[in-house]
Amino acid sequence: MTPAVEIKGLYKRYAGGVEALKGIDLVVGQGEFFGLLGPNGAGKTTTIGVTTGLVRITEGSVRVMGYDVVSQFRQARQLIGLAAQELNFDWFFSLWDLMILQAGYYGVPAKIARKNAGRLLEEFGLSAKRDVKVRALSGGMKRRFQIARSLVHEPQLVIMDEPTAGVDVELRHMLWDYLRRLNKEGRTIILTTHYIEEAELLCERVAIIDNGRIIADGSPAQLMAGIKRDGLSITVEGWSDQAAAGLDGYDYTFKDGRLRIKVVQPERRLADIVTRIAATGAVVNDVTIDHASLEDVFIELTGRRMDD
Repeated sequence: MTPAVEIKGLYKRYAGGVEALKGIDLVVGQGEFFGLLGPNGAGKTTTIGVTTGLVRITEGSVRVMGYDVVSQFRQARQLIGLAAQELNFDWFFSLWDLMILQAGYYGVPAKIARKNAGRLLEEFGLSAKRDVKVRALSGGMKRRFQIARSLVHEPQLVIMDEPTAGVDVELRHMLWDYLRRLNKEGRTIILTTHYIEEAELLCERVAIIDNGRIIADGSPAQLMAGIKRDGLSITVEGWSDQAAAGLDGYDYTFKDGRLRIKVVQPERRLADIVTRIAATGAVVNDVTIDHASLEDVFIELTGRRMDD
């Protein structure tokens, strides 16, 4: 099957020698929920800009559903719905007018445009505001409208560039649920984010980008398994040499009453470990199961946190 997005050897250099992208190779399959994860300034928005035709390619190629985004830009852009990070409305138009105008840019017939606009405004809780000028909306409503407008022509590829940046928790979860539903309907979704939790919860595959390069690519589970930081943290009373001997074969440390054990699939090992400790007369007061996160993956690969 033709990939939804295929990026080969992509470079982007700006005036003054600034190199925003440094040879990116990336393939996103049709129907995937794909995350492009990285800190601010890593190259996420530039990659999206090139894919959508908003940023010129310096070197390399990008294809959308097999169409080259430069030589076949009309066909490629017809397939994309972009909710950009920056709000980009004409502030003096009503929501309804902006929806119909957006559909018109893609050649959607008026009857279908009105149907899609009405449905999307309803789904995003904006029906009561359809005749209100967009400048009068709250920040959360503007973000919802930004996403609704990007879907009015029913694109096959939906690109969300930091869609939940700066929104409240309730709206964030509403958007997550809606994106999951779109993906189940068969849409390919590319989500750029610097929120670790967002990528872990939503994306079946994630590429981590840093300093203009892809430094990791795989499912969240695969990436997290690769750094081997899963384990158990156990508060123990009555620790002794006998308790230490009982954990022979495990990789552990004990300090200040806290036992830390590195182990794959800690849930499955928990009963055995607690049983061994209890058999020596020591008392287990508290157990915490530790799992690696995509933040741990980023730290392992770069030596710093995502928000540094």
